[in-house]
Amino acid sequence: MSVRLVRNDRLAQVEYAYAAVADAPARTIWVAGACPLDLDGKTVAPGDIAAQAHQVMRNLVTSLEAVGASLTDIAKTTVYVASTRQADLVTAWKVYREYMGEHDAPSTLLGVTVLGYDDQLVEVEAVAVVTP
Repeated sequence: MSVRLVRNDRLAQVEYAYAAVADAPARTIWVAGACPLDLDGKTVAPGDIAAQAHQVMRNLVTSLEAVGASLTDIAKTTVYVASTRQADLVTAWKVYREYMGEHDAPSTLLGVTVLGYDDQLVEVEAVAVVTP
């Protein structure tokens, strides 16, 4: 693994690392926001945040695999949820954490007004680092 996750005992103990370090030489991969789209480009499960989060994470895994990376190579993510309800953000976060497992990379979780596709509620963008 090219990414070393850093915790800090001088900050609140949360379920993600506060920083990630990738030592050179390494290849950095910026992944466009993974969306809850099926192969036909249609948004799956309109209105269902958890189901959309599962599709987003499956699509993120597929995007990473295409460039020779995996979820454990992620150095940073941003999770977007189209909602003003904290409970909805927590629903998406729980699915995200299920996929990330022990690799608790630094992440930002945001509630936003709207996302780019019709009926889209969840999106995850990522930066990954792999050694050549």
